[in-house]
Amino acid sequence: MHVYRNIEDVEYEKRTAITVGTFDGVHLGHRKILRNLKDVADTKGLRNLVVTFEPHPQVVLKSKSPDIRILTTIDEKLSILSSLNIDSVLVIEFTKEFAQTAADEFYEDFLLERVGMSDLILGYDHMFGRNREGNFEMMEVLSGKYGFSVDRVDEFKENGDHVSSSAIRRLLESGNVSLAGRYLGRNYSLSGKVVEGSKLGRELGVPTANIEPDSQFKLIPAKGVYAVVVRFDDKEFGGVMNIGTNPTVTDDISLKLEVNIFDFDEDIYGTTIHVSFVEYLRAEEKFSSLEVLKHQMQIDKNNSRAILETIFNNKITKAKN
Repeated sequence: MHVYRNIEDVEYEKRTAITVGTFDGVHLGHRKILRNLKDVADTKGLRNLVVTFEPHPQVVLKSKSPDIRILTTIDEKLSILSSLNIDSVLVIEFTKEFAQTAADEFYEDFLLERVGMSDLILGYDHMFGRNREGNFEMMEVLSGKYGFSVDRVDEFKENGDHVSSSAIRRLLESGNVSLAGRYLGRNYSLSGKVVEGSKLGRELGVPTANIEPDSQFKLIPAKGVYAVVVRFDDKEFGGVMNIGTNPTVTDDISLKLEVNIFDFDEDIYGTTIHVSFVEYLRAEEKFSSLEVLKHQMQIDKNNSRAILETIFNNKITKAKN
């Protein structure tokens, strides 16, 4: 897959099918659009190109808001698009100045003149450009003026439910990672660096890796305990993750992400690991003693192990302890 960070680097090719969007999460609704893009391109013998933006527009437009949460970093998004066999991706830097670009100017001056476009595939609710004026009706007018085809992809629903990035965010914020994963078409995940922690888990017999997420804007699921899959050095391990403040042992209210990795006893401080959320196990609690906490942590490990072995049919490493 070719990734372009500068529009000047894209070779002009009129016979190009294009879709435009933020595609945060690259969920099942987005995948319907991308399948349509590929089908049109394959049928007509066209290049297919995804145009997306970095950073997420809301990060720029609501820069002072503490509630900005994204489902995918740009690296995660590109990795998913590559797995879907997209030919090319143009990543446009989104700035406050770019946000003022009129929709017709963007399509005329950027895509038609510089990139080339014979077919445009858009989601049913696509709105783009200054004042969100670039809707499907405007694109139909432009298609008549410049002679390109425009296709509108219908809304995607899963069991009658509307699938959207906003809906997935709400599910994750309530801890429902399993349904969020169904809407995404994969388990929700995050990557981060392993940093020094209190080492209390090791003292309790359940050593944990403390994770500092790659992006400050990455959505962290609700506080609680989760069955997870951890990928490190191209290997996958089962694990159990706690997201919370550790109220049993500290009054520090800062959020901590700690994962106990099954069958793993390596020094990985300073390295990056990838965590996929499989199932919510329970809410975070304040226990009456460290012994009660230790007992519950063992129960959590056993519950996570059972869930992962059932779902993955022993395709990931089973815990030996």
